[in-house]
Amino acid sequence: MKWNKLTIETTTAAEDMLSYELQEMGIEGVEVEDHVPLTEEERKIMYVDLLPDEIAPDDGTAKVTCYIDEKEDLPSMVAKIQEKIKELSDYLPMGSGKITLGETEEEDWINNWKAFFKPFRLDDNIVIKPTWETLEDKKEEDIIIEIDPGTAFGSGSHETTKLCISGLKKYVEEDTELLDVGTGSGILSIIGLKLGAKHAVATDIDPNAIRATEENFEINDVTPDMAVVHRVNILDPEEAGAFFNQYEGKTYDIVVANILADVIIPLSAIVPSLLKKDGIYITSGIINTMEEPVKEAILQNGFEILEVNHMKDWVSIVARR
Repeated sequence: MKWNKLTIETTTAAEDMLSYELQEMGIEGVEVEDHVPLTEEERKIMYVDLLPDEIAPDDGTAKVTCYIDEKEDLPSMVAKIQEKIKELSDYLPMGSGKITLGETEEEDWINNWKAFFKPFRLDDNIVIKPTWETLEDKKEEDIIIEIDPGTAFGSGSHETTKLCISGLKKYVEEDTELLDVGTGSGILSIIGLKLGAKHAVATDIDPNAIRATEENFEINDVTPDMAVVHRVNILDPEEAGAFFNQYEGKTYDIVVANILADVIIPLSAIVPSLLKKDGIYITSGIINTMEEPVKEAILQNGFEILEVNHMKDWVSIVARR
């Protein structure tokens, strides 16, 4: 099987946001190439040992490469990416935005993933590990999350995921009932359970995300009595109504939503009906330029904002009902 390879010329300032948006389009396999040197902290987290002379001087440029199934409508996908680049250019330096097309065999693509995806620490005791790797530097207190990047919808390395994990570590308790809206790869549900949550319900609108979550649940020994995943659009009244009825109006201790600001804003009007009194609403996926509109939406819907945390260009807002 062949894949269409798209390489986008951009800048280091935009690579993170562009990669995120490509994944939100359902594109699996996003690679970033730049010349930004790793910090000492990143070296420790990523289990790597790169010598300074292996990295060219940082010139502010970057290349973002993604892979698209040959069965997909390539011109349509390219047009969507070009439109997204134009949209992002309103507030980020996108560089030339030039898109170069190529092809690669499925075997090459998978091997590329395996070559670049190594175990890494999300924080002091949560480690993401590809299924084929052996973790050498394992600590007794480590929580290990197994991921196969050939099927995963996200590896957990993104700042927005890290921000959500920080919130989960602070607020998850032994009897926590967790709702993970826009679960992607199921990582937040899995981590919530490994932190001690009693049960998790994961939802997403993308069938690929549902499949990835089910696979990751199985890899990480998450059984049906521990967590379930549903394909449902919580923002759609009919779908949401059916979902609520299925669980007889169940409410949760924590709702976590690592989505985009444009979704979190309307979602904030629905979440109060999903949360128990004093329940916690953990949000991320918020680019810093959208921080104030999201805050306003959360406050308007009766929440008390407990924390606002930042990581690079991203924001996480934690609130209480």
